[in-house]
Amino acid sequence: MDGVTIYDYAGGRDAFVALAGALHQRCLDDPVLSHPFSHATDPDHLDHLANYLGEVFGGPPLYSASGGHSAMLNLHASTGADEDMANRFVACFDLAVVDAGLPDEPRLRSVLHDYMVAATREVDVYSPIGSVVPEGLAVPRWSWDGPVT
Repeated sequence: MDGVTIYDYAGGRDAFVALAGALHQRCLDDPVLSHPFSHATDPDHLDHLANYLGEVFGGPPLYSASGGHSAMLNLHASTGADEDMANRFVACFDLAVVDAGLPDEPRLRSVLHDYMVAATREVDVYSPIGSVVPEGLAVPRWSWDGPVT
């Protein structure tokens, strides 16, 4: 695994497109998450999600070209979402990794899970009504050892 990005090890673009679709479906099937996910108005949502996740894990900077991390956080800011939603989202993500057919490798599954826990914590920071996301935040990057600084 050393020397290979998580993006490439997981299966590249096709794997992250499958993951985005599986995650979206898992969220639609969840009794709490289904409400916000059923109101998606962007027809390119799954493509954006695949680009975002792919970029986080070493793929091309496709999401950065369309607004970057601040744009993603703004989608989730000021919603009043609670910790239960974050926990449910992580659980859906973990199941979506399986649904999408990503390699059944413990180190891969662990780093994907750890990223999503950290990501939901960050989203929670901006969840309270009236929260403002700083402009220009870069998409986070994760390696096999966790966040890349």
